[in-house]
Amino acid sequence: MLRITDQITIEEWELVEQFIRASGPGGQNVNKVSSAVELRFEAERSPSLPEPVKRRLRRLAGRRWTKDGALVIQVQEERSQARNREVARERLAELIAKALVAPKRRIPTKVSKNQKRKRVEAKKQRAEVKEKRGWER
Repeated sequence: MLRITDQITIEEWELVEQFIRASGPGGQNVNKVSSAVELRFEAERSPSLPEPVKRRLRRLAGRRWTKDGALVIQVQEERSQARNREVARERLAELIAKALVAPKRRIPTKVSKNQKRKRVEAKKQRAEVKEKRGWER
């Protein structure tokens, strides 16, 4: 069981872990041991998450979100399989925690008339300076 908040927990049956061989440096260890982990969380079908959280999670996940509604996290930073597994679960928990926070609604503002006037005056002054640079006629 993966605890996100007091109200939201992800059950073990919702997570699928697959161990694969990691790429990159590591000598013979890389060729022999499947230490990289691919954590798959069926977010779209998860009863643990409310619908708005699922939508935000989908946006946050980006390319890690599959067409069938699963979130796939791959970790191969550590040499040990157990540590990679922990890191993958931590990343999933962080991503879900970010999705739990509802974004603040933006209140559109307008540029004041005084600011517009100042901008136009500054442009006129700059144009005047540039105009004086030319050679005498």
